[in-house]
Amino acid sequence: MTREEVLATLRGATSALTIPQIADELGVHPNTVRFHLDTLVSDGRVERVEPDHRRPGRPPLMFRAVHGMDPGGTRRYRVLAEILTLALAGDRNASAKALEAGRAWARRVTSPARKTPGAQQSINQLVELLDELGFSPQRRKAHGQQQIGLRHCPFFELAQDRSTVVCPIHLGLMQGALATWRAPVTVDRLEPFVEPDLCLAHLTPAAAS
Repeated sequence: MTREEVLATLRGATSALTIPQIADELGVHPNTVRFHLDTLVSDGRVERVEPDHRRPGRPPLMFRAVHGMDPGGTRRYRVLAEILTLALAGDRNASAKALEAGRAWARRVTSPARKTPGAQQSINQLVELLDELGFSPQRRKAHGQQQIGLRHCPFFELAQDRSTVVCPIHLGLMQGALATWRAPVTVDRLEPFVEPDLCLAHLTPAAAS
């Protein structure tokens, strides 16, 4: 007897069921049903129902299935990402649209600063954001110019095949975040894979971008 069978029994019932009723339906011991119900309730797939307290004696625990898709089911976000990048890559203005998509996403997830930050504070904020997103950023400096090295690409497999879409998205999200913060610096270009494990974001004063 599996957890899915307990769930299927509850979904097929016209009203809430008690543990003994579920056990009778499946021909198993109530303790087995109770074990699976605990997990189903924790996963949000089954809910306890308030019993009728007007009846004499201790009311039994009752359960019913929660209607909706399984929140713990398998996700295939990479497949979705591949579909979308493939569709965008076929556009004549793929890189420009990807850049704007990255900027739009950054504007959605970042908040404007209460006061205009300094250059170093802005770079620190950007490094924190990139770290949260899984880019493993590192502050660097070369020829007097500040850079951010990205040691990890969260979309590595996609970036290898669709760099004209994925890399502009990355550039756009950095530009969008800095613009939202009204930072005095921006990222004017992103060099992908200057080394097998390194992409370089080049920082420049915003007015010169």
